[in-house]
Amino acid sequence: MDINLGDFHFLRPLWLLLLPFAALLPLLWRRSRDLQRRLRSNIAEHLLQHLLITPRDQQRLRPVHLVCALLMLGAVAAAGPTWEQDRPEFLENRAPLIIAIDLSPSMDASDVQPSRLEAAKHKLHDLIQRRSGARNALIAYAGSAHLVLPPTDDPALLDSFIQALGTDLIGKPGKNVGVVIDQAKRLLAAEKTPGTLLLITDGADTSGLAGLDQQLADSALQVLILAVGSEDGGLIHNANGQPRTDSNGRPVLGSFDQAALKQLASAMDAPLGSLTLNDDDLDWIELHAQQHFQSASDEQRELHWKDAGYWLCWPLLLIAFFSVRKGWSLNWMAGFLLLIGVGLQPAPAQANALVDAFFTPDQQGRWAFEHEHFPQAAAHFVDPYWKGIAAYNAADFDLALASFARLQTPQAYFYLGNIYVRRFKFDEAIAAYTQALKLQPQFPEATANLALAIALQKDTESAEQNAPEVKPDEIKMDKAPGKGQSKALQTEQAASDELWLQNLTTSPARFLKQKFSLQDQMGPKP
Repeated sequence: MDINLGDFHFLRPLWLLLLPFAALLPLLWRRSRDLQRRLRSNIAEHLLQHLLITPRDQQRLRPVHLVCALLMLGAVAAAGPTWEQDRPEFLENRAPLIIAIDLSPSMDASDVQPSRLEAAKHKLHDLIQRRSGARNALIAYAGSAHLVLPPTDDPALLDSFIQALGTDLIGKPGKNVGVVIDQAKRLLAAEKTPGTLLLITDGADTSGLAGLDQQLADSALQVLILAVGSEDGGLIHNANGQPRTDSNGRPVLGSFDQAALKQLASAMDAPLGSLTLNDDDLDWIELHAQQHFQSASDEQRELHWKDAGYWLCWPLLLIAFFSVRKGWSLNWMAGFLLLIGVGLQPAPAQANALVDAFFTPDQQGRWAFEHEHFPQAAAHFVDPYWKGIAAYNAADFDLALASFARLQTPQAYFYLGNIYVRRFKFDEAIAAYTQALKLQPQFPEATANLALAIALQKDTESAEQNAPEVKPDEIKMDKAPGKGQSKALQTEQAASDELWLQNLTTSPARFLKQKFSLQDQMGPKP
């Protein structure tokens, strides 16, 4: 509710209802001290003025006047006076970017050295390094589109998957941009913020352009197209470096249809750029992404105003100090108790009766969690979800497993799947991720981890089947039974998912190929 007076208005105007009450306080106080008014009903008025001796009050300022000033200033401060629009902190960040790279065979053409795909990967490496701290997602597409990595601000993790991309990862031929837009819209809906889709391709399927504008309608998604290749095209090489030939033995040229790319850009009303040897293309991408992000956030920015009410805290504090005067009483008990509470502030790993009296266990757990004292947070939390999150961050997976098992939410099943994968229990992990997707179909992280768990399960089974059977050269046993002692060896839990992934023997390229193949077999499901 706003009361607008030009640019000046109040964010919470109902607090202004205190102003009339505060203005009446001095009048009510003076009326209560009017002895002549109280005696007028018992003594004749012409005699009363001669019988009363009213001493002259030398002090014009009384506590009631300061209370009146405090209430009036406090009401104005609480009402939130404002006259200037605020720019939220999140708008200072660069726009989230969803990168979609074409992995069709034509990207192996060598008209751009060493190949179109390798040149695009090199350019993406520079782009994500420049956008360090911003969130980027990666989609690979050909005849089908696949999420490689959800939005992340880790450039090293993203670059490791970019460098693993190859044209042999997707078996379904084509250049289906429509499924890319669907994937990007789902990612952007989860981000709840406007963003940009960057298409890196060397051509387009003109038969599938109809309806792309409808897919982008009423969406906060902007599309940029970065063309890779030359108009003459180039040779496509095999994995052994030899030029690829057709059935007649003639070399295959990678198609680069500039007219088709222009039709694609026109169908989506998307800017069309080309790969350059310098950083002009990177500047072009960042400029369009940032401009779109700011323009799409204009409506949100109009709802944010700078609350100037906190500036009135200084005169309020001055009035409060001015209230300490000779002859006036001040109750110090509240301040004394406050000082005791500050002095007895517990350490992060401790608690005392005073803290328990003022803060619930969940509040204490949240304080410890925000200060990254995860074991203490897990000990304090009563809420099973937050206890599980804290225990998961503290690498106490037994407690996290017990906490999440009490819940029936998609997030709980997602974390259960993560814990099972860490313990190489892939059947349980797949069941947990599947249940999470049943409860929340649009869950990109659960979708990606489900594909990872299936790929790791197949990889583990394959490794076990192909492991050679090696017999020991010699077996020695203790002569006296009972002399040997068994001792459990404890290994340090991985500090992060990235460190855990580095310990896997499956290469990113092999994992992506298995993941894309499984997704194509499952069909077009979110």
